[in-house]
Amino acid sequence: MIDGNEVIPSHHVLLITFDSLRYDVARAVLHGGGSPNLERVLPDGLWEERRTQGSFTLPAHVSFFSGFLPVPSGPARPGRLFACHSMRGTTIRKRTYVFDAPDIVTGLSGLGYRTVCIGGVGFFSGQTKLGRVLPGLFQESHWSPETGTDDPESTRHQVDIALEVLEKQPADKRLFLFLNVSATHTPTHVYLPGEEEDSWESQCAALSYADRHLGRLFQALPDHGPWLGLFCADHGEAFGEDGYTGHGIAHPSVWTVPYAETTIAAREAGA
Repeated sequence: MIDGNEVIPSHHVLLITFDSLRYDVARAVLHGGGSPNLERVLPDGLWEERRTQGSFTLPAHVSFFSGFLPVPSGPARPGRLFACHSMRGTTIRKRTYVFDAPDIVTGLSGLGYRTVCIGGVGFFSGQTKLGRVLPGLFQESHWSPETGTDDPESTRHQVDIALEVLEKQPADKRLFLFLNVSATHTPTHVYLPGEEEDSWESQCAALSYADRHLGRLFQALPDHGPWLGLFCADHGEAFGEDGYTGHGIAHPSVWTVPYAETTIAAREAGA
């Protein structure tokens, strides 16, 4: 497992959350060859099955930004990668980087990181007071209807912004880049021509679409490395299992999410 103290503050940090993405969808798409770009950056080319801290976007991301990333699905609780200093932290271990800050975004900023949010779903839109809470943690935030859930080309637009962020990144400054992928959130039926309802299959298609554009970002990262890469879903989505549909509910299809942590080396000169 990665030691947080060995990558902070030496590495850039990339956190990508795939909104509403089920673990079984992520695993099936990976093994079916539908997410080759993710396969290249995931450790051993595999997703880890974990449990999220929240059943919908807001509580899940509040937890993530507080250092409570998705936990292993088994009973073991290894030390967290990040934590914020508290009176009692039972999952703080030697590998845990502890911030003396209310959240890891503020903590990274205090270490000199440039913090950038590229929003997807409405909780990152900045269009309402509630929609300004999460992006308000960052020094810079980007959102438009083109990066939101209703644009079928949302990931393309998000990656375009991310590449612009990298181009403007000072060489002597570290970056915390956060990306909330909205394509995997409903509506996903648009990724299966002729379909009118969202389904397990349409979310698979949405992830494959997102992967195609994320490949452009992954290709650019080594030129600005090294990186700590964190990839996960904030929660899953029920598609009729046991009569449940959607998220914000206590069901295994919602609580079970894909997770991965890895490092991406800087590209050697001339490579």
